[in-house]
Amino acid sequence: MTIEELTIKGFYIIILHFAFCILHFVSATAQTQTPLYIVNGVEMESVRHIPERNIEHIDHLEANEATVAKYGERANNGVIIVTLRYDKEAQFTGDKPLADYVSERVKWPESYGVARYVARYTIGADGSFRLGTELESTDRQFRKRVLKVLQSLPKWEPATKQGKAVESEYVLAVQLPRGKEMPKEPYIVIR
Repeated sequence: MTIEELTIKGFYIIILHFAFCILHFVSATAQTQTPLYIVNGVEMESVRHIPERNIEHIDHLEANEATVAKYGERANNGVIIVTLRYDKEAQFTGDKPLADYVSERVKWPESYGVARYVARYTIGADGSFRLGTELESTDRQFRKRVLKVLQSLPKWEPATKQGKAVESEYVLAVQLPRGKEMPKEPYIVIR
């Protein structure tokens, strides 16, 4: 494993731990008290529908006089302020989600076995697709075929933040044939 891969995994572990702590706080308070949720400046009933990857920052304000004075009686149980990375995520202009679009265009017979390709990608503020770090590639031929499809993608509608187009990052995972599992790693049991 490279230093970059370890750094990426470490980053995701920290993000997932942070998200777990917030979700634990949310579920614990939901049983007794419900805080006021504010997402990008807008009051919301819940934050459960927001994918963790879209969250840039979370603040928790305790229920005290200053919080109630600023946010009103609804803040009696505290306030959770969520700042999203984007107001609107980038939208693929193909006829289906990107992973499905790529899967349908890659010719991969079942006789070749199961193959998977996972990579980060960036959508520029101009709607351009840029491939980033490859996280997993189980077969060179499969990788070549996926990359060929990715080179001919249509432009995207870029993500927006405060009304301006911004660069955004995502992860693509393609595995074929669909519905098949990757073979288990071989191992030896010594008794």
